[in-house]
Amino acid sequence: MSEGKQFRALVVEKTAEKTFERSIRERTVDELPPGDLVVKVHYSSLNYKDALSATGHPGVTRNFPHTPGIDAAGEVVSCESGTFSPGDRVLVTGYDLGMETDGGFGQYIRIPSEWAVRLPDGLSLRESMIYGTAGFTAALCLWKLQHAGVMPESGEVLVTGATGGVGSIAVALLAKAGYRVTAATGKASEAQYLRDLGAFDVVGREEILAGAERPMLKERWAGAVDVVGGDTLAAVIKAARYGGAVTCCGLVGSAELPLNVYPFILRGVSLHGVDSAQCPRELRESVWGKLASDWKPQRLDETVVEIPLEGLEEKIQAILKGAVRGRTVVNLLT
Repeated sequence: MSEGKQFRALVVEKTAEKTFERSIRERTVDELPPGDLVVKVHYSSLNYKDALSATGHPGVTRNFPHTPGIDAAGEVVSCESGTFSPGDRVLVTGYDLGMETDGGFGQYIRIPSEWAVRLPDGLSLRESMIYGTAGFTAALCLWKLQHAGVMPESGEVLVTGATGGVGSIAVALLAKAGYRVTAATGKASEAQYLRDLGAFDVVGREEILAGAERPMLKERWAGAVDVVGGDTLAAVIKAARYGGAVTCCGLVGSAELPLNVYPFILRGVSLHGVDSAQCPRELRESVWGKLASDWKPQRLDETVVEIPLEGLEEKIQAILKGAVRGRTVVNLLT
C-alpha cells in the first residue's frame, strides 16, 4: 500500500503546559512505527488502560503524539514476513499495542506480525472486539480456574467488579461453562444486567468485605475472578473454600494486598496471577479458539455499546470515573 495513504485516528498530544489534548485528525501510514504487518482496522475497543494512555499516564505511555488502543481487529493489507496474506482477518491484543506503539484508535496499524492472531472460525471481527483484552483476560481466568481443578461441581464462583469489562465477560463465560456465579458490584441498580448475563446471585461489595479484618472468614468460594485488588482481594482469599483458587487480574481498588498466610497454609488456597499482554502464543491461540466456540456466550452482544471515533472522548472520561458498564466497541469503518 502507499506509505502516504491518509487515515483518521485519535491522536493524544502533550502541550507546553504539560497537559494532554485529544483530537481526531488525519495521519499517514508512513508515520506509523516499524513493523512487517499492516492492518486496516475495522474495530477496536475501549479499556481502562486506553483511558490512562489517552490522559498521559506515564505508567502506560511516555512518548507523544500517540494513538492509543490496546485492541484491534481488521484485515491484513500487507505482510512482509509472509505470515499472513492480504485479506486475512486478524485480531491483536496485548504486547505493546496502544502503549508506546500506535494502536487501534486509528484506521491502520503497523506492527510485528508475531502480535497478530488469525481470527478463528465462529468469531466476527466485531465480536472479537466485544471480547478484546478484557474478554481475553476473563477467558484466561476461566482457563486458570479449570487448570487449578475448580469445576462447576466444585461450588460457588465469585466475580468482583462484575459490571466492568473483565467482570461482565467473566460472568457470561463462567455461566456458559456451567458455573454457579455470584457477581459482586457496588452498583445495586445493575443487578438485573448481571442476572441477564448469567449470574445466579448478585451481592454488594459490603457483603464481600464484611468481617474482612479477621484473619480468616467462613468458607464460601470454590473459585473467584478478582479485578479489584486490595481489601476486596484479601477478603475473597480469606473466604475461599479448602483447595479453592482465586485469579487476580486487576487493581482498580488498590495494588496492595493486606493479607496473612493462613488461607494458603490452612486451607490450601491458591492465588493465580493473570497477564494477557505477554501471554504465550500457543495459549493465546487456544483460548481465542475457545472464545469462538465452546465458551462463546449466547448473549455476548448484551455487554456492548458501539461508538465511532468521535464518541471516544465522552467514554474515556466515563471509564475513568467507573461509569462504564460492560464493553465499548469502537467502529473504525464509520
